[in-house]
Amino acid sequence: MNFLTLILWALIIFVVITLLRCIRIVPQKTAYIVERLGKYHTTLGAGFHLLVPFIDNVAYKHTLKEQAVDVAPQTCITKDNISVEVDGILYMMVIDPQRASYGIDNYKFASTQLAQTTMRSIIGKLELDRTFEERETINASIVEAVDKASDPWGVKVTRYEVKNITPPQSIKDAMEKQMRAEREKRALIAESEGDRQAKINRAEGERQSMIAQSEGEKQKRINEAEGRAEEIRKVAMATAEGIREIATAIIDKGGREAVNLRVAEQYIQEFGNLAKANNTMIIPTDLANIAGVVKAATSVIREQEKDNPK
Repeated sequence: MNFLTLILWALIIFVVITLLRCIRIVPQKTAYIVERLGKYHTTLGAGFHLLVPFIDNVAYKHTLKEQAVDVAPQTCITKDNISVEVDGILYMMVIDPQRASYGIDNYKFASTQLAQTTMRSIIGKLELDRTFEERETINASIVEAVDKASDPWGVKVTRYEVKNITPPQSIKDAMEKQMRAEREKRALIAESEGDRQAKINRAEGERQSMIAQSEGEKQKRINEAEGRAEEIRKVAMATAEGIREIATAIIDKGGREAVNLRVAEQYIQEFGNLAKANNTMIIPTDLANIAGVVKAATSVIREQEKDNPK
C-alpha cells in the first residue's frame, strides 16, 4: 500500500511538471521562438500559450523593445594622423524574431562591431577639427551602414550617438592655447570695433551739433535782418506821417504864422546855445537877420503851396 501510494504521488508530480512545462505566458513586447523536434515551429506573441510536451521547446526569447547598446571606446586615426578615442551608444530593436534567432548568432555583438569598424572608416576621412563639427554626419553614416547590414538579421538600427571624442593630452593643450588665442583675438577685434563706432558716433554728434548751431545762427541773422528792416520801415512810415501832419498844419489857417514863430524860436535858441558853449562868439552885424530868416522860411512854404496846392 505504501509503495502504490508512492508511485501515485510520483505520477501526480510528473503530470504537474509536464503541464507546467507545456504552459507558456509571454510578457508584453516579448517574442518566444518555439522549435518542434529541433526545427523552427512558430513564434509566440504576448499572452497565454500551450506547448506539446516533450516535442515543443522554447529555443529563443527576444525583447521587442528598443535597446541601447554601449559601443566600447576605440582608437581611431584621423586624416591628419592624430589618434583619438571615440565611443558611442547604438539604439536598435528586433523587428523579426525568427531572423534574429537564426540569421546570426549574436546580433548585439555583430552590430557593435560593425558600428566600430564604420566609425574608424569615417573618422579616417576627417581631420581632427572636423570630427567635432561633423557629429551629425558621423551618426547618420553609422546608422545607415549598420542598418543596411543588420537587415538580414531582423534588427532595425534607429540611431547612433557619439558620446566622446577624446584626443591626446598634447593635442588638447594645443587646442586650448588656440582657443585662448582666438578668444583674445575676438576680444581685441570687438574692442577696436567698439572704439571705432564710438568715434563715428562722436563725429556724427559733433556734425549734427554744428549743423544745428549754424542753422540757429542763420535763423538768428535772418530774424535780426527782418527786425531791422521792419524797424526802418516803421521809422520811415512814422517820419512820413509826421511830415504829412506838419504839411497839413501849415496849410491850415494860422499855420504860416506858426511856422514863422517856430523858426524864430529855433534861431534864438540855437544862438543862445552857441553863446553858452563858446567864450568867443561872433554876433551878426545886423540883428534884423532874424526877420530875414523868417522871411526865407515863409518864401519856401509859399513855393511848396504853388507846386502842390493840396
